[in-house]
Amino acid sequence: MKVELFQMERMQCMYERVVDYEFSESGVHPLKLRELLGSGDAAKEFLESPLGYPHADGTPGLRTAIAATYKGASTENIFVTNGSSEANFVAAWHLFEKGDEVVLMTPNYAQMWGLAKTWGVKIKPLWLREDLGWQFDPEDLKKVVTKKTKVIQVCNPNNPTGAIMAAKQRKALLDAAKDSGAWLLSDEVYLGAEREAPLTESLWSDYERTLITNGTSKAYGLPGLRIGWLTGQPEALAAIKPHHDYLTLTPAALSDRLATIALEPKKRKQIFDRTRSILQKNYPVVKEWLDAHGSLFSHVPPEAGAICYIKYDMKINSVVLAERLRKEKSVLIVPGDHFGMDGYIRIGTGPPKEYLHGGLDRVDELLRELQKGKKG
Repeated sequence: MKVELFQMERMQCMYERVVDYEFSESGVHPLKLRELLGSGDAAKEFLESPLGYPHADGTPGLRTAIAATYKGASTENIFVTNGSSEANFVAAWHLFEKGDEVVLMTPNYAQMWGLAKTWGVKIKPLWLREDLGWQFDPEDLKKVVTKKTKVIQVCNPNNPTGAIMAAKQRKALLDAAKDSGAWLLSDEVYLGAEREAPLTESLWSDYERTLITNGTSKAYGLPGLRIGWLTGQPEALAAIKPHHDYLTLTPAALSDRLATIALEPKKRKQIFDRTRSILQKNYPVVKEWLDAHGSLFSHVPPEAGAICYIKYDMKINSVVLAERLRKEKSVLIVPGDHFGMDGYIRIGTGPPKEYLHGGLDRVDELLRELQKGKKG
């Protein structure tokens, strides 16, 4: 079977470790193992961890810790995967069948789009609108959701815009799912990475045919653990788990243990506070840089995530711009074309401030050269 190219991830896999400035990442600068474990008993206990096969669904301790973050959930509602990307994949593999009709929030992390294209699923985009602060118009939702709709997939908080779904849109989404009987699949991996807003309310528990995906990569600053999870009704998870048997079988034993530590209530709060602090310190750096370029750039301030989705006023394709930055200035950004929107770029705002300044200076070098070439 020919697989639809996942452009952003293929680009990142090829280049994110070979550039001087990696701005394609959407999470904050990762925690170190020492920071997570501390110097007390946790570190000693971790060193005694057995390296056998762990629980296929995630250890009871980890699933209990995850369940505690969802209203009314228990361990039976939690299924641990290798990263939120695997959670997305097995959910889609279970739900998507050739000829199905699915509604996909757009722009969005393009994994679901690529899987739907690969498996012959009919895609109906639900466009977020910049003039609405990257919210969707409820009237647009009514037009795309029908009795034929199998799945409505959203990302909240959203990647790449950093927008948090407003109450009006949330109600419209739940009403549409209930009226149509469609599955609601919600990617919530940026929940906990709010810059100023309170913790985003999960779509869990509002509608029975809901599946939530999340993980420790973005808000937790622990992408190297490769721990994700699905939250859903036990019957739905039981139907999904056999798909996992053909993939990674189990989460990694050490990652399971470390994620359990990260999800302890006190530690989780400390991690989220750290993430918020980084975003609050770094976003003004990017905003000041954007403002210094006047009308060349415009953006809606992101509410969550270590990302800034930027519209530019230059006659250059976003992929071409990104390629030139990578090749000529050793800076990696995500072109808007990877989200189906030319004329935009996504820049990560999670690195240390000095690194952020250095990378933006490199971008400035190319901008000056482009401007000089235009005048010449």
